[in-house]
Amino acid sequence: MLGLGAARLEADMNRLMALLFHQGVLDEQFMQLQQLQDESSPNFVSEVISIYFRESEKLLKNLRSLLADRECTDYTKIGIHLNQLMGSSSSIGAKRVRTVCLAFRAASEHSNWSGCLRLLEVLEHEYCYLKTKLHELFQMEQHRVMAAGARYHPALS
Repeated sequence: MLGLGAARLEADMNRLMALLFHQGVLDEQFMQLQQLQDESSPNFVSEVISIYFRESEKLLKNLRSLLADRECTDYTKIGIHLNQLMGSSSSIGAKRVRTVCLAFRAASEHSNWSGCLRLLEVLEHEYCYLKTKLHELFQMEQHRVMAAGARYHPALS
């Protein structure tokens, strides 16, 4: 049975998850990812998400670099990076990030530099919001587990 503090943290986590689903930040794929976590791999979700953030930051940096010079923009490479980011975002349930990637890819397919630049800013905003909220969720989970008397070592920092 959960202690009072653990129960309150679990309720807070459920509210945050409901908010993220309501806002369209996450989709059902995130729930499926959570279902893969068990006692043999208690940090599975935070480890997968940590890898996602590490790789996504590299892709975002590459996209920013590719858009730095309007005259030398390689839209094919932009599309490749966006496809990678869309795929990994889909696999963790990052719905809004994936949706922005789709619009960004459409702009890149039309060689629309200003549209790409604007969508990169939107993408970075959505990515930061996702990262902040998932970090908050994992912090709550860590505190909930500690309040319940178990050990938890999230990989997400």
